[in-house]
Amino acid sequence: MHVTGTVPPSAPAPSESHAVPTAGTPGDSSKHARRFGLPVATALVMGNIIGGGIFLLPASIAPYGTVSLVAFAVLTAGAIALALVFGRLAARDPRTGGPYVYAREAFGDFAGFLAAWSYWITTWVSNAALAVAAVGYLDVLIPVGDHRWTACLAALALQWLPALANFAGTRYVGAVQLVSTVLKFVPLLLVAVGGLFFFDPSRLGPFNASGHSAVGAVSASAALLLFSYLGVESAAVSAGEVRDARRNVGRATVIGTAGAALVYLLGTLSVFGTVAHDRLMTSTAPFSDAVNTMFSGSWGGTAVALAALVSMTGCLNGWTLLSAQTPYAAAKDGLFPAAFARRRRGVPTVGVAVTVVLSSLLTAYNYLSGSAKVFDVLVLVTTFTATVPYLLATAAQLFHLVSGRSVDRARLVRDSVITAVAAAFSLWLMAGAGYAAVYQGALFLFAGVIVYAVLAARQHRRPAEPAEAVSPAP
Repeated sequence: MHVTGTVPPSAPAPSESHAVPTAGTPGDSSKHARRFGLPVATALVMGNIIGGGIFLLPASIAPYGTVSLVAFAVLTAGAIALALVFGRLAARDPRTGGPYVYAREAFGDFAGFLAAWSYWITTWVSNAALAVAAVGYLDVLIPVGDHRWTACLAALALQWLPALANFAGTRYVGAVQLVSTVLKFVPLLLVAVGGLFFFDPSRLGPFNASGHSAVGAVSASAALLLFSYLGVESAAVSAGEVRDARRNVGRATVIGTAGAALVYLLGTLSVFGTVAHDRLMTSTAPFSDAVNTMFSGSWGGTAVALAALVSMTGCLNGWTLLSAQTPYAAAKDGLFPAAFARRRRGVPTVGVAVTVVLSSLLTAYNYLSGSAKVFDVLVLVTTFTATVPYLLATAAQLFHLVSGRSVDRARLVRDSVITAVAAAFSLWLMAGAGYAAVYQGALFLFAGVIVYAVLAARQHRRPAEPAEAVSPAP
């Protein structure tokens, strides 16, 4: 398995036009801007994958029954394939932007814009979903869930605190990410390993409780579970901030995804086996309920809730950075408003500010609209919008393999199989998101076509004006 990100012999050598942007570019302060090594890059991947999803999704997938564990296994295989594809693409082109860079280089500006736009939507909608999930654990510590306004204000505060850390610079983003990733493993390993000693098969409930076919239940639960794997592309999106990106992005992506998958599978299985099925379906803090069941008290659940909050805050910290990186890369190419290209202390601050405002508005809307399933609705929308850049990136890898551009002939068959699995995985997830999520996600996506038309027209007009003055038509 080739995961080191080595440049294929036929790959072009790095050039100034293809240089990796550094944190120390003009306008950045080197004191606050720092590039990530392999440990922090891996923590960024694991921290963004293991965020709110694992702490709330056992309750969200409980209505499908234990068939959802099959979905977890299938999803893990697909996520690993996707991680390997991102590793290969980053080895070829280690610039900040991830799927945007790969789609634009292979298919042109419009495909790149769609990848950037849909990924940007994914990040700020994900932040809103994470904040909603975090409020469920905050409620274990401080009762905020009984009043809609209180819960809404708590969710907003949880989004703005990581944004402030991002404004402070990449140096602090990396530190927060590393610490929160380490801290989140305490409750996860406690439940994932310790829960196996308290495992009771009678608590599992029916294998398929959905009322649909097993295949339909697997697809539907996988659509919710995809949210747990969002973040697999984190190192690729922030490649410009990673040292030795051609090598470390691929390694961080695969190691982080595999580690997260192991924790996920064990943790979900343990929660299913320690919390009764009927209780789990209505739980707002399933990991806290699992620990309370294991130790017959409330102190364990309180400790887990505190650790879960740290985990989700760290995840929001990483996702806030990612939310600004793709628009930053697109803005430098003229495919996003120029303001998104401004950086301060290594962070595209305008992108961070716009993202946190939009996610805050979405959070407020969902709370005030009275939706009983806010988290599930947001998760399914991000399922659709995330698969668009995933599919475009996978198509870019397929394009390189079929065209023979910068391809390592010795591993052509292996890369082709992995790419085919990643493509099928992305299409399956898009189908499993459901009609409502595809409808809402498509509205977000196609609104971007109007934005692209305006920005592309501006780009086209700029070079045309001086050319017309120098070489007038006869």
